[in-house]
Amino acid sequence: MKIKTREDRRDRIKYRIRKRVRGVGERPRLTVFRSVAHIYVQVIDDMTGQTIASASSVEPSLRGGFEAQAKGGNVAGAQAIGKTIAKRLLDKGVTRVVFDRNGFLYHGRVKAVADAAREAGLEF
Repeated sequence: MKIKTREDRRDRIKYRIRKRVRGVGERPRLTVFRSVAHIYVQVIDDMTGQTIASASSVEPSLRGGFEAQAKGGNVAGAQAIGKTIAKRLLDKGVTRVVFDRNGFLYHGRVKAVADAAREAGLEF
């Protein structure tokens, strides 16, 4: 694959990560996708191919609960999404996950999601 765009570079990194990172039933994969305005998080069991839980900044229930400066496009919003996904997983009895940064740098909003999920009780 020839790298011509930023998306090509991210895809190449994503495939390299996914060769090693697999989510199983007792330790599913927590994957993060960020766009300019929003952030999306899913927890996937790769053995069955099912999504266990998800959270995003476009959900109406979460948008109303954001603090004043928190939006999907900033670190405060990413922290809120990280806390939300951790709470949903703990309610389902999942405490350990594998983190998949999905080709994005572990910095900024991606790091904020991971740190907030760890603080809320998830192990990875």
